[in-house]
Amino acid sequence: MTKQTFLHDKHIKLGAKMVDFAGWHMPVQYSSIIEEHKTVRESVGIFDVSHMGEIILTGEDALPYLNKIVPQDISKLVDRKAVYCQLTNKNGGIIDDLIIYKLEENKYLIIANASRIDEDLNWMVRNKVGFNVSIINESHNYSLLAVQGPKTIELMKSIGTQELPGFFHIKRGELFNINVWISRTGYTGEDGVEILVRNEFSEYLWDKLLEAGQPLGIKPIGLGARDTLRLEAALHLYGNDLDEDTTPIEAGLSWSIPKNKADDYNGRQVIEEQLKNGGRKKLVGLKMLDRNIARHGYDVYYNNEKIGIVTSGGISPIRGDNIALAYIKPLDNLAVGSTIQILIRDKFHNAEIVRKPFVEKRNKEVK
Repeated sequence: MTKQTFLHDKHIKLGAKMVDFAGWHMPVQYSSIIEEHKTVRESVGIFDVSHMGEIILTGEDALPYLNKIVPQDISKLVDRKAVYCQLTNKNGGIIDDLIIYKLEENKYLIIANASRIDEDLNWMVRNKVGFNVSIINESHNYSLLAVQGPKTIELMKSIGTQELPGFFHIKRGELFNINVWISRTGYTGEDGVEILVRNEFSEYLWDKLLEAGQPLGIKPIGLGARDTLRLEAALHLYGNDLDEDTTPIEAGLSWSIPKNKADDYNGRQVIEEQLKNGGRKKLVGLKMLDRNIARHGYDVYYNNEKIGIVTSGGISPIRGDNIALAYIKPLDNLAVGSTIQILIRDKFHNAEIVRKPFVEKRNKEVK
């Protein structure tokens, strides 16, 4: 049976087109994807992302345990600070990409992708032998609302949140007399917040945020625009751009890997070797040189040789052209500015390798 979030009936009442996504019945769009996309880039939008997973990790060994299962150095987190990281297997492949928040000493909140909650929990339990930790899946007790766009902070201040957390921080807060967690994170490339609330208050909070945001042009946003927004920002989608056969280095996430972490972790040998010598493939940004769209699964060619595959592709509403992410062989003569070909319906179409992200990211703390 397809699962429904606690906001499911709200989406139906708003006329959303619903689709199955990662086992959930979710809104893909309310009006048009391009209109919703531009709303987030220009003003503010609200998303129901309650399908995401929330896992609480506690115990006196919580820190060394986390340092074993992710490449990032969790010991550097202070209370209420977050880190983007990857859950890696023994070969350095990515089981999932996560955000880990340190709530307090020996207590962490882990946000997981909806499609990977079971796999994550299975791997985490397998790795807890010898560690005094408790792993608690709270995913079905909480709803998660994302408020994103350049007017987010104005909206939050208008409803009484005068002190917002810093970028990649989380804080306890109260909205409309409801206790919530507010984090300065998102998946759009824009500034914004994500609000974690107990399920029983989610409908009320959704309605109040839409009401308060009306003067700022707030609109509900579906998964369609969420995907185009994250693609423009060159943010990875698990199952497209990340999988268990791809390492963080190959995915272009070397920036997130500490070079001198003391603790051993799953996949360390492979990851450190690739930090020195590169991976078997690399993720590049592409701009189509005609009006065709390079979609997930299309083959990439250079000099009539297949060199890779498109992982994500589509229209960029802001740029006005078609963009894509693709894994290609790490050939020395291919760099930004090089032209390669995408095989679309048995014909080659030119694309240029371009820098990522495709638009300027504005998900930074506003002073």
